[in-house]
Amino acid sequence: MNLGDTLSKIRKKKGISQIDLAKDSGITQAYLSGIENNKKEPNLSTLKKLSEILNVPLPIIFFMSLDEKDIPDRKMESYRMIAPFVKSTLSQLFILEE
Repeated sequence: MNLGDTLSKIRKKKGISQIDLAKDSGITQAYLSGIENNKKEPNLSTLKKLSEILNVPLPIIFFMSLDEKDIPDRKMESYRMIAPFVKSTLSQLFILEE
């Protein structure tokens, strides 16, 4: 799961600086940077706050963060078939649109 990269991409697409997102969510910019670089693992309440500020539901952020190593082998074929379409659609619905 690449949660940090997903949060960073969403933040950048929405034109929000790390400093502003950190301040609005009640964490330090250094901590947010650690999250975005996958060096820190935020707790659920921090993730909820970030998702609220970014205006993207947390389950959507989790799904967008999935990569193939998170998927069991027996479900890999299905994941590879649907993931590109679903991720593209979710990106358009929740990330690019305001």
